[in-house]
Amino acid sequence: MLYSIYEAQRAMFEPYRIAAQGLKGVFNHPFTPPAFSHFSKTFDAGAELIEDALKRRGKPDWEIHDCDIDGVRVPVTIDIAVETPFGNLVHFNRQTQKADPKVLLVAPMSGHFSTLLRGTVRGLIDHHDVYVTDWADMAMTPLQHGEFSLDDYIALMLRFMRHLGPDLHVIAVCQPAPIVLSTIAVLAAESPDEAPRTMTLMGGPVDPAAAQTVVTELAEKRPYSWFKNNCISRVPLFYPGAGRQVYPGFLQISAFMAMNAGRHINAHIDMFRHLVEGDGESADAHRRFYDEYLAVMDIPAQFYLDTIDRVFQRRCIATGTMTWQGKKVDPAAITKTALLTIEGEMDDISAPGQTFAAHALCSGLAASAKEHYLQQQVGHYGIFNGRKWRQFILPRISTFIRQHTSL
Repeated sequence: MLYSIYEAQRAMFEPYRIAAQGLKGVFNHPFTPPAFSHFSKTFDAGAELIEDALKRRGKPDWEIHDCDIDGVRVPVTIDIAVETPFGNLVHFNRQTQKADPKVLLVAPMSGHFSTLLRGTVRGLIDHHDVYVTDWADMAMTPLQHGEFSLDDYIALMLRFMRHLGPDLHVIAVCQPAPIVLSTIAVLAAESPDEAPRTMTLMGGPVDPAAAQTVVTELAEKRPYSWFKNNCISRVPLFYPGAGRQVYPGFLQISAFMAMNAGRHINAHIDMFRHLVEGDGESADAHRRFYDEYLAVMDIPAQFYLDTIDRVFQRRCIATGTMTWQGKKVDPAAITKTALLTIEGEMDDISAPGQTFAAHALCSGLAASAKEHYLQQQVGHYGIFNGRKWRQFILPRISTFIRQHTSL
C-alpha cells in the first residue's frame, strides 16, 4: 500500500514537473526579450529547482572509460564477470598487460546504486585490478527468482570470492563490512587456502553498540515487528518485480535526508542562488551530486529485516552468535587474511569504534596482520569519496594491499 501511495503521489506531481520543464525552456531562451532580466533568471531558477526535485532518476552511469597507468591513459571496459538476478560481479577491465593487485570492492546494498562508489573506483583503478558488486534494483527483479536473505548474500559473496581466487583483496564499504567479515570467516573455516589475502572494512557496523548513532538508536528503540510492519511494501504491478516484498529506496533516502535536513535545504537554496547569479559550474556540481544521491533502488525485504535483526538488534557478529546456513560463524577462524579497518572521525552513520570492533573478533590474526586508521575531520561519505579519500585513505589502503601481495 505504501509503495502504491508513493507512486500515486509521483503521478500526481508529474504535470507540475512537465510544466516547470517547459517554463524553464521559455524563460531562458535567448530570443525571449526578458531572458536576461533578473526576473527571468529568478523564475528560470525556480522552475529548474522544481523540475529537478520532481524528476525520476534511474541508475546512473559509471562514467569510467579510462584510467592512468604509469602516466599513460588506458581504455577501460566494464564487463560482467558473474551475472545473477540479485546483482552482478562487474570487472573494470583495463586494456593493459600490467599485473596489479586484484581488488573486490563490495558496495552497500542500502538503497543507493553501486555507482555511488564511482569516486572509490576511480581512485583504485589506476593501481589495482578492480571488481565491484553491482546490486540489482529489486523493483526490476521478477518474483520468480525468489527471496534474497542475509544468508543468500553471504552465499553470493562466497561465489564471487571463489570465482576471483585467493590472490584477492576485499574492500567493504559501510553496510557490508560485518557481512564481508562473516563471509571470510566462513571461507577461512571451510577452505583456508581460498581465503583472500586482505580485507579492508570501511565505516561499517561490525558492532553497532560500540558507538551510538541515530541509526543504532532507531534499531534499539523499535522492535523487529515495527520494521516489518512499517518499512516493508510490495512492488506495484507496473514494475518487472511486481509483488516482491522490498524495503523501498524512497524510504531509505528519506531517512538519510532527514538526518541532515538543514544541510540539504541549504544546498538547494545555494543552487537557486547559483542559477540566478549565472554560476553554472557550481549549479552543475550540485546537480551531479543530487542526481547520484537521489537515485535509489529497492532492497530485498528479507535481507533488510535480517540486517535489522542480526546485525543491529541482536548484534550476532559482535556477540559470537552469528550463523550461516545453521553453522556457527567465528571470525577467530581467520588466520591468513590481514585486516585493515578505516573510520571517519565525524561519521554519524557508522561512528568510530563500530568498525574497529573487528580487531577483537579476529583473534586468530597476529597483531602484525591488523591495522586501523582513523581519518580526522571526515564524515561517512568522505571515507570513500572526495579529497581526503584520494589524499590520505587511498594511499594507506594501497600500501596495505601491496604489503600483502605476491605478483
